[in-house]
Amino acid sequence: MRKVHVNLGARSYDIVIGAAIIDDAATLLRPLLHRMKVAIVTDEQVGALHLDALVGTLTDAGIDCVSLKLPVGEATKSWAKLGDTVDWLLAQKIERQDVVIALGGGVIGDLVGFAAAILRRGVRFVQIPTSLLAQVDSSVGGKTGVNSRHGKNLIGAFHQPSLVLADIGILDSLPQRDLIAGYGEVVKYGLLGNADFFEWLEVNGPLIAAGDKVAREEAVRISCQMKADIVMRDETEQGDRALLNLGHTFCHALENATGYSQRLLHGEGVAIGTALAFELSSRLQLCSQEDPSRVRAHLRQMGMKCDLKDIPGDLPAAEALLDLMLQDKKVLDGTLRLILAKGIGQAFLTSDVPKSALLGLLKDALADRAA
Repeated sequence: MRKVHVNLGARSYDIVIGAAIIDDAATLLRPLLHRMKVAIVTDEQVGALHLDALVGTLTDAGIDCVSLKLPVGEATKSWAKLGDTVDWLLAQKIERQDVVIALGGGVIGDLVGFAAAILRRGVRFVQIPTSLLAQVDSSVGGKTGVNSRHGKNLIGAFHQPSLVLADIGILDSLPQRDLIAGYGEVVKYGLLGNADFFEWLEVNGPLIAAGDKVAREEAVRISCQMKADIVMRDETEQGDRALLNLGHTFCHALENATGYSQRLLHGEGVAIGTALAFELSSRLQLCSQEDPSRVRAHLRQMGMKCDLKDIPGDLPAAEALLDLMLQDKKVLDGTLRLILAKGIGQAFLTSDVPKSALLGLLKDALADRAA
C-alpha cells in the first residue's frame, strides 16, 4: 500500500494506492465519519461488479450504507442526472458532515463530486476510482462537473475529495479497451513534464497492459504524485495546472464531434490529441521532428488510437473542428490557448498559435484519414 499526500491546508487528503484497498475501506474511511452512515453513488456496470464488496466490508464494520446506481456512459454527466443525484441524497437525509462515496470512473467521480459540492453548500466526498483513467487523473485534484450541449466540463466547481482509494486490483475487471484508453492519461504525465517517466513507460507500458500489478501500482503512484505536485502549486488552474490538459483541447472537440459516444473514449481522445499537439509543436519548430514520431510509436506499441483516421465514422470538416476547439474552457478573450511542447517532458501553455497552422494540421489529418 502506497500513499500520496495532497497538501492543501485544511483541504488536504491522501491518495491510497494498492491491491485490495476496498477490503480496508472501512478502516480507511472511519476517521472521516461523523456518524456511521455513507451514501454510495455508482453506475450500473461498476455497481454490478464492485458495489456488493464495498457495502459488505462497510456493513461488517457497522457502517450503514445506502446506494444509487446511475446509467453507464458520458451522457450521465448531465444536468438531469445531477439533479436526480442531489434529490436522492436529500431524500436519504445526507447531512453536511456526512460522506458521499463516488464508486466508478471519471463520469461518476465528476458528477458525484459536483453533487457533493452543491449539496447543502458542500458535503465531503470520497473517490474510489475504478478505471485507470480515474485513478491517475480525474479522481485527484478536485475538478468536478457536468457537460453541456456547448461542450465538455463547462459547468462545475473545484471541490476536493477527503480521500482517494485507488484499488489496483479493480483494474483487472476492466475491458482491455477501457484499460488502454486510460493509459492515455498515464503517458500524458511523462510527455508534459517527466521525460524519465516516459522512458520508463516505453519499457514498462506493455507490462501495465498485461496486468503486472507492480508496474501498474508504480505508474499510478508516479502519475498521482505528479498531479498532486501540480495541484498543490495551482489548485484552481491559474497557471501550471493547465499543463494537465495536454491533448485535451483536441480531445474535447473530437468527443463533441463523435457525440460523446463509444466511437471515441476519453483516453483515446487524449492520446490522439497529444499526438496532434506534438505534431503541431514540430510544425511550429518548437520541438524536433523525431518527437511526434516517438510519441506515436509508443502509442502504437500500446495498441492505442493516435490519429484521426483511427476514429470510426464521419468527422466534421477542419473548420468545424476548430470551432469546437474554441469552446474550450482555456479560451481567454476569444483566443485559443493550447498546451504545446519543446520536447518530450517539456510542455508549456501558449496563446501564440496561428489559426492557419492549426487549421492546416486538422486539414492534413482529415486528408490522411480519407486517403
